[in-house]
Amino acid sequence: MTFDESFIDWLLEAQTPTIRFLTLSHLQERDEADPEVQNAHRDIMETGSVPTILSGQTKAGNWHPEHSYYTPKYVSTHWSMMLLAELNADGSDKRLVRGVDYMLTATRDELAKALDNGEYSLSCFWGNLLRYSLHCGFNDDPRVEAIARYLALDDLDEGWRCRHNDELPCAWGAARSLWGLAILPAGDRSVDSVATIDQGLDFLLSSHQLVEADYPTSGHVHTLWSRLNFPLFYQADILFVLRVVAELGALDHSGVKPAMQWLIARRKLNGRWRGSSPFRQRTWQGLADVEETNRWVSLQAALILQQDARRFSNDA
Repeated sequence: MTFDESFIDWLLEAQTPTIRFLTLSHLQERDEADPEVQNAHRDIMETGSVPTILSGQTKAGNWHPEHSYYTPKYVSTHWSMMLLAELNADGSDKRLVRGVDYMLTATRDELAKALDNGEYSLSCFWGNLLRYSLHCGFNDDPRVEAIARYLALDDLDEGWRCRHNDELPCAWGAARSLWGLAILPAGDRSVDSVATIDQGLDFLLSSHQLVEADYPTSGHVHTLWSRLNFPLFYQADILFVLRVVAELGALDHSGVKPAMQWLIARRKLNGRWRGSSPFRQRTWQGLADVEETNRWVSLQAALILQQDARRFSNDA
């Protein structure tokens, strides 16, 4: 899969510094010492959505005004931290560190109670919390280790059964669990975490069909599933699952091929993909306009296809 100069130029016209940075550093694979890469990386913290989101943070680490760390969706603390990690904000910045510490402290008793009582079913939440905690370097924090243990138990004991899915195994929960575990260095993964990743891939790609979305549900397949969405929060779609699979280095899984073909087929004649931003009106304003959403999903699709093409090149 190749991407011509006009496609690259279009991505580099993005208002969002993260898109420019990832295009230069990941899609073009330029050296981190490249001045354009450094400029785009610096801009992430200085212009656009990241400083806008951080402007709402209090000295305590949470976001004001909010009813709780979870509400209102999608501007309170949990969601803001999710977006900052997705935007590749500097995880060592004291404001992000403060936000993670706030969340880990606020949820500590809730998590301990769930582990003590064997009450699971919220892996989408805990997987996301794990993701941005690790993004900010909390790898050795015992509160983070407890989250990884929760995700493993939710899989190994309950198979991601969720009360919001009529106690059936939840594809969103599995995908978000793997999203959190994917950022954990392979050498730091416990035996149970490795087993959770393996079983998650099997659930998402082998036991069920990613494109067909024949996952357990008492209702219909959610309309988000077959769109190319950005940003998503506790939800998942085909593109998001492919991002997770790619990050886990598992694009060679036999269940991936139909989804890759689906993704290629969604590419427009101009070489781009069309995105959807279903929560634009409910999250931080200015995060992305229509064209910027198209750039987000196009970049993510391109990175997945590039990684897959490199796999075949290496095999040759």
